[in-house]
Amino acid sequence: MSTLEIKDLHVTVETEQGTKEILRGVTLTIESGQTHAIMGPNGSGKSTLAYSIAGHPKYTVTSGTVTLDGEDVLAMSVDERARAGVFLAMQYPVEVPGVTVSNFLRTAKTAVDGQAPKLRTWVKDVKEAMADLRMDPVFAERNVNEGFSGGEKKRHEILQMELLQPKFAVLDETDSGLDVDALRVVSEGVNRAKDKTGAGVLLITHYTRILRYIQPDFVHVFVDGRIAEEGGPELAERLEAEGYDRFTAAGAGA
Repeated sequence: MSTLEIKDLHVTVETEQGTKEILRGVTLTIESGQTHAIMGPNGSGKSTLAYSIAGHPKYTVTSGTVTLDGEDVLAMSVDERARAGVFLAMQYPVEVPGVTVSNFLRTAKTAVDGQAPKLRTWVKDVKEAMADLRMDPVFAERNVNEGFSGGEKKRHEILQMELLQPKFAVLDETDSGLDVDALRVVSEGVNRAKDKTGAGVLLITHYTRILRYIQPDFVHVFVDGRIAEEGGPELAERLEAEGYDRFTAAGAGA
């Protein structure tokens, strides 16, 4: 069992208007095997939380802590966080010209595990994972995300999750831009990876549709850089029926 613990996290970002505080004291604990859904309106700080955990240099942690099994995540470099077991599926995956998917995946696996996977077993694992995600085998020899559709990029993100087997996966709006079929396939990939490794999942989304496939244990509503309300799956159902108006109004009045 592993624990990812976030305590009173405050994060700023530099804008044209100056320094802006995005996260205003976020506290959240995720255990192995748990799925936590982060929901909220645009600009509430959901993606900032994801990128702060992963170590994006754009975001500055001004106070608070993030620990993984008691180890200080914020003191780690980006690659050290990955080796410790933190994985980020990005909302807008970047293209990597000149690097094939197959080379990228094996290099990443080697970096995370500290040794190269056995080639015969690795090739089999990659082929099986791609087939499960309905990915054409030719994608293995294409450059990373270059010319990929939105759905193909998201499938590739979950392919990485399945193969790298992190302790905790942060999924930043993995459902955005997916049609119904792709949403189901990607969600099944997340569930497979979680079931295989017992990973904890932090799922960031605007909508409840992905929660029909990936069942959350806990739902947290973000408003104005804070957690405004917490609950179980029933909270997501309430959001589906009522939207974010009552939270936004409360956030504006705070």
